[in-house]
Amino acid sequence: MAMTNAIAERVLAAARGKAAAMNVRVAIAVVDARGDLWAQVRLDGSRWTVSTVCQGKAFAAATFGRPSGELTANAGSPVIQSVIMQQGGRLIPAQGAVPLIQDGQVIGGVGVSGAASAEDEEIAKAGAGAL
Repeated sequence: MAMTNAIAERVLAAARGKAAAMNVRVAIAVVDARGDLWAQVRLDGSRWTVSTVCQGKAFAAATFGRPSGELTANAGSPVIQSVIMQQGGRLIPAQGAVPLIQDGQVIGGVGVSGAASAEDEEIAKAGAGAL
């Protein structure tokens, strides 16, 4: 299975609903397994910087096939630093994104930025739950 517009929109809508319920101002990005952007929203009142950060977190989750927060402890490792450099700094190994897994395959990632890191991850998990 691969990312589709329908999947990206469903994930984005679920994450957006969770953010609204939590009353936080965030940006949410959905990427495919390559890290290419499929859908994104920046909620009213969120900072301009969060758009880029949520994409980087989603890219990290999709690339490594696990929550981006699990990469934080090893963010300085040569492997992660090499991938970050190869991608021009687009990959951000910080808590707030989860991979999108369907039929046992990573089809993308959903990343969130703008709230506390644990809240960002909670919102991303809600998005992934829409699969």
